Amino acid sequence: MAITVLKRLFVGSPLATAQAKHERLGKIAALAIFCSDALSSVAYGPEEIRIFLALAGTAALAMTVPIALAITMLIAVVSTSYWQTIHAYPAGGGAYTVAKENLGTLPGLVAGASLLVGYVLTVAVSVAAGVAAITSAFPVLYPLRVGIGMLCVTFLCVVNLRGIRETARVFAVPTYWFVLGIGVVIGGGLIHLWRGGPVPEMPAVQSATLVPLTTFLVLRAFSAGCTALTGIEAVANCVQAFRPPETRNAGITLIWMAAMLGSMFMGLAFLSDAFNILPREGETLVSQLAAQILGRGPVYLAVQASTMIILLLAANTCYAGFPMLSSLLAKDGYLPRQFASLGDRLVYSNGILILSGLSMGLLIAFQGDTHALLPLYALGVFLSFTLSQLGMVRRWARLRESHWMHHAAVNLLGAFVTAIVLGVVGVTRFVEGAWMVVVVIPALVVMFYTIRRHYVEMSRQIDVYGYRPPKIGRHPVVVLVGGMNRGVIAALTYARAISPNVTALTVDLDSTSTARLQMHWPEWAPDVPLVVLDSPYRSVIQPILQYVDKMEKQRDGDYMTIILPEFVPAKWWQHLLHNQTALLIKAALLFRRGKIAISIPYHLGS
Repeated sequence: MAITVLKRLFVGSPLATAQAKHERLGKIAALAIFCSDALSSVAYGPEEIRIFLALAGTAALAMTVPIALAITMLIAVVSTSYWQTIHAYPAGGGAYTVAKENLGTLPGLVAGASLLVGYVLTVAVSVAAGVAAITSAFPVLYPLRVGIGMLCVTFLCVVNLRGIRETARVFAVPTYWFVLGIGVVIGGGLIHLWRGGPVPEMPAVQSATLVPLTTFLVLRAFSAGCTALTGIEAVANCVQAFRPPETRNAGITLIWMAAMLGSMFMGLAFLSDAFNILPREGETLVSQLAAQILGRGPVYLAVQASTMIILLLAANTCYAGFPMLSSLLAKDGYLPRQFASLGDRLVYSNGILILSGLSMGLLIAFQGDTHALLPLYALGVFLSFTLSQLGMVRRWARLRESHWMHHAAVNLLGAFVTAIVLGVVGVTRFVEGAWMVVVVIPALVVMFYTIRRHYVEMSRQIDVYGYRPPKIGRHPVVVLVGGMNRGVIAALTYARAISPNVTALTVDLDSTSTARLQMHWPEWAPDVPLVVLDSPYRSVIQPILQYVDKMEKQRDGDYMTIILPEFVPAKWWQHLLHNQTALLIKAALLFRRGKIAISIPYHLGS
């Protein structure tokens, strides 16, 4: 009861299935839920570019704008490709669905595994980056970053368990607050430059050894900045979460997101170069840029606060994508079926809980360090991008609908550029930690096939065709007795009603109590034999299991029933005052074929 009260307090009252259509989102709310991952990447994407370029000295930082321009063009290509996916798959065209339908089961599962890994990493990276924004403004909190990150993930988990509309209400305003804040920084910076205002001199790079500006280093910087593309697929994954007309609303939302993302990413990259911002430990690029343009007053603090919130919102995007993808895999039999069940608030609660747990584990393992997590980040995402776009090319070629060659060309271009980025990320970030993703994705695919094989084999074994019903007969019934009381009398009465072959069983743990039970037994159950089992090592469960296995050869029929009298206290805390022997016995009997454990509850008063 207490657990139910707490659940209702934090999660809310259950929603009827008929209310699902009222939980759908409009474009304004959907942008906050599904696009915050991509939008938030501007908070760390340009910074990651400059971190790598700075390894070659201050002169190399001039490559920031060309690299940012290439990434902005990549955003346009990938967004256009996913716009086509939305209209081709109005039920939700995530990489798993598209690749599985058009390329086969294995590519589909690889895409699904890549996305699952990407979602978990997105939550960890986004929360770590959000905490970094706060610790930049308040350095005294830096040692507490892991704990703060854990609290943030817990908050996201609880909010999402309350349902998608509740989540939209909580997070819609902060999303536009962030967009406005970055707009103020970019606008203020451009006005400052247009008026010819002073800019700080470029500080010297503090490094014992500088590396030459090679093609490989530029590619590393490019791959680091490509984290800006993570989350672009979220709208295509969740088309059915939009209000009708679903495809039109999803397509418009994707266009809005691409325009905002490209503008903010390019603007911050340009200003970071124009204002000679050098990445440094303990303060983010956005924090330094906002301080230079706005000063460290209330507006600066508002920008930092909005940055933290949008980075947490980025993690929230995954709370829409991960449970949805998990439910699709579960419905196809590649994940446990619990992932396909809707919770009280019409969301996939099990997926939300698992995502939260895995993300917390990553935050602890990497101590909430954004730069340590980012190398793991983009590989899986771009693998799913590439497979999804190749799947769309195959679809256009297979169906040959109107203007199919033009559509195929767009998706082919998307597949080509994302495959190039995938190769760059794989080569440049492999030794930095991307190898973990290379190991995890095949392991997940093997797990998918193992789970699927189990469900197929189970379906074969429980199929009713050619099945011979079990023989019930005069099957033996064993009543477990710990002493003579009302609960035992009720259990014996029930046992006599279902079979004439009843035996009472007790374990001798106290010779005095056992002798008293044997003496009075004929008064209460003269027709039921009482068997006393010795237990030299004071175990209750083991002697019972040995006796039950010995009776196996003597039984009539395919079943044997073991009845356990149980007292049920009136209050929840009173359960703590009683042992759980009956529960342990039932758990042990569950794995013995032909054994049926029945609890006969005796409810106590208050």
